[in-house]
Parts: sequence; C-alpha cells; structure tokens
Amino acid sequence: MIKRKLFNELKKHLNKKEISFIVGPRQAGKTTLMLLLKEYLEKRRERTLFLNLDIEMDKEHLTSQVDLLKRINLEFGKERGFVFIDEIQRKEDAGIFLKGIYDMDLPYKFIVSGSGSVELKEKIHESLAGRKRVFELSTLNFEEFVDFKTEYKYKDRLLDFFEIEINKGLTLLDEYMNFGGYPRVVLEEKLSEKLMLINEIYRSYIERDISYLLNVSKTDAFSNLVKLIASQIGKMVNYSELSSTLGISFKTIKEYMWYLEKTYIIQRISPYFKNVRKEITKSPVVYFYDIGMRNFAIGDFGNIRNKGFVFQNFVFNILKEKLQNTSSKIFYWRTKDKSEVDFVIDTGREVIPIEVKYQKLKTPKVPGSLRSFIKRYTPKKSFIVNLSLDLGVDINGTTVYFVPFYKMLKQDIFF
Repeated sequence: MIKRKLFNELKKHLNKKEISFIVGPRQAGKTTLMLLLKEYLEKRRERTLFLNLDIEMDKEHLTSQVDLLKRINLEFGKERGFVFIDEIQRKEDAGIFLKGIYDMDLPYKFIVSGSGSVELKEKIHESLAGRKRVFELSTLNFEEFVDFKTEYKYKDRLLDFFEIEINKGLTLLDEYMNFGGYPRVVLEEKLSEKLMLINEIYRSYIERDISYLLNVSKTDAFSNLVKLIASQIGKMVNYSELSSTLGISFKTIKEYMWYLEKTYIIQRISPYFKNVRKEITKSPVVYFYDIGMRNFAIGDFGNIRNKGFVFQNFVFNILKEKLQNTSSKIFYWRTKDKSEVDFVIDTGREVIPIEVKYQKLKTPKVPGSLRSFIKRYTPKKSFIVNLSLDLGVDINGTTVYFVPFYKMLKQDIFF
C-alpha cells in the first residue's frame, strides 16, 4: 500500500461539518484514499456509506436529493454517519445538488471526490462556497515515491538516506523522472505493464473526459496539442505558432490550453517583469502535473531525452507543492537579450530566483543570466538546484545557495 500524505489531513477534517472535497487528476488515487478513510472510520465503529457515480446501482440513489436521503436514512436513520460520494463530476448540477443537502443541516458528514473536470472545478466550487474545503490529490510526489520505494525505512529521515546512499538516490530520481507518479504505474515492476497502464490512463482521459467536455467524438487535434506541448516544457509557448503548426484557430488553442489546465494535465506560469521594454511580458511557460504523462505523450516514457527540461519540470512540481497554501507565486524570467532564470518566487515581500541544473556540479559557478537578475533586482538570496553541490557563495550582497535536489524536500529550504 502506498501511503499518501493527504490522508492525515483528511482525517483531521472528518470532524468538521464542511464537505471534504477531494479533487485531482484521473487515476491519482482518490478512490483508494476514500476507501482507506472509510476503513479508518469503521474501525472506530462509525457508520459509513460509499456511493460511486461510475456504478449504475449507486447512480439511482443520486438521481435526486430525496433519493439520496432515503438511501442514507436506510443506512444511518437519524444518527451521525459519513457519506462518501465518488466521481461526483458525473452528476449534473452537482454543486447545487450538494448545496441543498448541506443546507438541511443533517447529522451527516460528506466526503466527495471527482476528477478535475471543468464542471467540478468551476461550477461545483462556486455553488459550495463556504460549505467545503478542497483537498487536491495529485499523483505521487517525489517524497511519497521514495518512501514507498525504500519501504518506509527512512520515513522522516530521507535527507540522511540521500546523503549516504548517493547512487541509490540518483537511481530513484531517474526512475521517477522516467515514469512519473501515477500509483498504478509505480506499483508495476515490468516496463511493458507500466506502458500499458499509462496508455490506458491517457486514453481514458482523452476519450472520456475530453470528448465529454468538448462534446466531440474526434479528439485528434486536442491529442496533437498535448504532444506538442509535451515537447516544449520549460520553454516559452507561442499560441500563434501552435495554431499555425496544428492548423487550429488561435481561439481554439486558447480554449484547449484552458481545458488542459483545468483537468490537471498542465500548469502555466507567467513571466516576471518590471521593465516592459526589456523583459518578456506575455508568453507562458508550461509544465506537466505528472512527468510520466508528459513522457508518454511525446513517446519518451521509460527512455527520456532532454533530461534538463524534465528535471526542471520535477523541480517546478516540488516548488508548486511547497507554495500551495501560501500567497507566494511562481514565475519565470526572460529578457529580450536572452537572459533567463527558470523560476522566480514572489512572496510579496521578496523575490527569490531559482536556477535548475541537471548536473553534478563540482564548483560554484553562477550563470551570467542569474547574475543579471541579481544585479537588476538585488534579492537577498538565490538558489541553484543541481544533482550534488551543496554550498553558498556571495554575489554582490546576494547569497547564492547551491542545493542538491533532495534538499528541496525540506519544508523551509527556500525561506
């Protein structure tokens, strides 16, 4: 069993009246997590009811609020109980449906999950304002992956593991960068099985979620866009070029990119700028939620090329998770004379530039582009994430920290 960090957060929320809302990509492990919560509650002798909108027999109990309440009442009567509803995005007007039941002030706690469809992320969230707390479950992060792969021997001591087992640590990084974090993919040992599973996940996403959302049966244009974007992670994306290459209108490109983001496939970051005349101000840079999905889309699954950009995606995903519950934002920086910094964290109080190098650095060489950023913005600190070097140097009053990738697992590494 792969242990998920989100499990403990969800346990703490079980005694809150708000709906516990679990969202995230298809096949990220939401149903498994809910079943573990159900098992946990039953061990405490709590009443539970589990309904899944992908199951026809369960669907009939969710046709109306009256039908659902009849089913709950049959199970719990007027006593306290915990109601699990899986795949809620299959329900029309799900937000209004849940809002009506919540507002009846019944003695039932709802734990609801759904894949990241537009209906789920937009309309449901709006209807349930103030009535739910959202828990985002992505595919396995690197810490969860390494804990599982090392059989939880070094839980809470992973930094010690990476510093002592250097080669094993690099091997695990390589595996994660090749195959990503979909739980079913991680659990499989054989490459052929991993490939079959990621293909199934990808096809299910394209053929079920996207064909439903776009209301079309042919999704070739959308799939081709995913492949093209996958080849451009870490690079500026030009919508006009995408439109020309794919033969799709500019408007459709923007719409498809929006769908990709709302369904937890990609995330866009914007440029950081103060000087409009000298710095890039428009084109986004795109990264994938799951590296394995990106690799499969481009035909690199299990045999990645361009490791530098994949490593950049890996670093972005860790940064994003660390900043998830803060007001800090992640940007990138480019100038018109080609100076660039991979990431800029803006906390509101300070900016922190972060450069990424997929190299076993031996000497603390600071790239010219990072020096340019330091000269222009005079940040207190900066970071260069790499494979091995761990030290700090001073550049014009800014401390530049060279940080091995595994030290990013420390919660406060950047602050």
